[in-house]
Amino acid sequence: MLTAIHPKLPMRDKAITTAYYVQLGFEVCGDSDFEGYLMMQKDHVQIHFFAFPELDPKTNYGQVYIRTNRIDDLYQSLLDNNVAIHPNGHLTTKPWGQREFALLDPDNNLLTFGQSVD
Repeated sequence: MLTAIHPKLPMRDKAITTAYYVQLGFEVCGDSDFEGYLMMQKDHVQIHFFAFPELDPKTNYGQVYIRTNRIDDLYQSLLDNNVAIHPNGHLTTKPWGQREFALLDPDNNLLTFGQSVD
C-alpha cells in the first residue's frame, strides 16, 4: 500500500538550499510557498526541507539514498556543472553491487546516488 517516500532534511537558509538543488536539476514543487518549508522535485523524487536556522552542519547527519537508472550520465552532468562531489564519494562500483557517488549539500546533508550493477 505504500506509494512514495519524501524525506525531510534540515536547512538553515531556504534561498541557499533552493539554489543548490536547482543546480542539481531539481525544481521547487507544491502549490504554495510555505514559510520555513521547502519542497524540491526532480523526475519522481521529492525531497522536503524544514527550517532549522540553528543547525550546526558539523553535527548534521541527515542522509538520503537516491536510486537512478543513468548514474554515469547524472554524475557527468554534475561534474559538467561544477557541482562538488563528496571527497570520499566519487563514482565507483561498491562490493554490494551498486555504482554510487555522494554529495554534501550546504547543510551537510549527505546525498548518495546509486544504481544496481547488472
